Amino acid sequence: MANSFRRFQDNFAEIDFSKEIVLPEPRKERAAPKRSDLPCPRLASDIMEAVQSQVSGKWYESKSALRAEYKATGHIEKGNDRRPPWKMPRSSRKEIRDTVAKARARVERGERSLYKGK
Repeated sequence: MANSFRRFQDNFAEIDFSKEIVLPEPRKERAAPKRSDLPCPRLASDIMEAVQSQVSGKWYESKSALRAEYKATGHIEKGNDRRPPWKMPRSSRKEIRDTVAKARARVERGERSLYKGK
């Protein structure tokens, strides 16, 4: 260890700090990837394989035409409906107080332990 430190001192002493330290040139920034002028990256096609309507029995190759028939007859296409936003169920303060009191009583009676594995 002392030997390697001595070598470090010798090399450090040979550095000439009066000269300007030349750093390597910074890397050039990469060119941005070429982008399309289209306003959106993905297009959903209206064309599909022929599907038989469950309402009238007609065959459709257009999603919009099939949906228009369903809408005109008052039917709902499953899987396309929006779900209402989820709301966290709220417990009343009384329910919480009662639950905590029951849990505390069980621990005091020795039915439950506060420590895992005991």
